[in-house]
Amino acid sequence: MTLLALDFSSPQRSVAVVRGSSPAAAPPLLDEVVETGAVSTRAFQMIETALRHAGLEREQIESLAIGLGPGSYTGIRAAIAIAQGWQLARGVNLVGVSSVDAIAAEAQADGLRGSAAVVLDAQRDEFYLAEYELEPENWRPLTPLRLVTREAVQAAAKANKHLIGPEVTRWFSGGRLVFPRAAVIGRLALGRTDFVSGEKLVPIYLRETTFVKGR
Repeated sequence: MTLLALDFSSPQRSVAVVRGSSPAAAPPLLDEVVETGAVSTRAFQMIETALRHAGLEREQIESLAIGLGPGSYTGIRAAIAIAQGWQLARGVNLVGVSSVDAIAAEAQADGLRGSAAVVLDAQRDEFYLAEYELEPENWRPLTPLRLVTREAVQAAAKANKHLIGPEVTRWFSGGRLVFPRAAVIGRLALGRTDFVSGEKLVPIYLRETTFVKGR
């Protein structure tokens, strides 16, 4: 499978082209483009650069994998919109991947070992938190993603869990910056068959959406 992966959920946005049949097959990374900084308007340029470096045309992409966050709602929606348009134009398969899982997988691949807590800003002085065990050959989830207070994150640190995430050092000085990389999103998507239609790709957002009708 030749797959294009996008993750725009964090301040480090990335696009990757990967090829393979399963995550365990150590698929080759054909190319990855990474951009860090202000909100990007260069999504299509990043995609074209990755395809060009990989020596591929758009028509050769069979599937798209999208990092669904949680994280930047605007960035995630932009990635979803690209995937929806691509599916309409080319009929490609789409699959959503948790950006939190990608952070854990990236940390494990970078050599971090032991219990780790992925920490993401949830606004309102709350945080998204999910805990993982990072082993020499693999990683596995320990607790599901949930909303927690600052005190709960501090308790995780006191329990000797590594605090990791794309902005974690803004709040917790002992944390370690780890970003959800498109290359990892793509690797996690290889071998999956739970494809969805574009309208079913939605950002991971644990709060119930509420609307107030204006008068």
